[in-house]
Amino acid sequence: MLQPKRVKFRKVQRGRRDGAAHKGNTVAFGEFALQSLEAGWITARQIEATRRAITRYIRRGGQVWIRIFPDKPITKKPAETRQGGGKGAPEEWVAVVRRGRIMFEIGGVTPEAAKEAMRLASYKMPVKTRFVARDIPVVAGETEVEEAE
Repeated sequence: MLQPKRVKFRKVQRGRRDGAAHKGNTVAFGEFALQSLEAGWITARQIEATRRAITRYIRRGGQVWIRIFPDKPITKKPAETRQGGGKGAPEEWVAVVRRGRIMFEIGGVTPEAAKEAMRLASYKMPVKTRFVARDIPVVAGETEVEEAE
């Protein structure tokens, strides 16, 4: 699973998740992507489960890019522990995802295969998502029918 090799601080504050993503909100590497429609924490396990779902569906064809990384440690106190005694030990790693963030990208597959792979991937995510495609500008004088042939 994904996690940083080393961090400056073992424990971090919870932070705020509201607002829209200002960076990482456009399709940069592939042709199709899975975009978050709400804010949330995505755990390293969820990222790995999503990656497996996508790669299993597209098999050997295409390429997958993971655009988020779990770099925030989440602490938990042991079960049945009284309050006090300081903050708990780091338990898992999460990626902070805001509304509009591109989380996964796919390239080298058909639009139908990409859409189905992203549909399967969306079931693994704790946030609402949508399927987006890279905006390919049409050259003046060409029509979409000519491009398809």
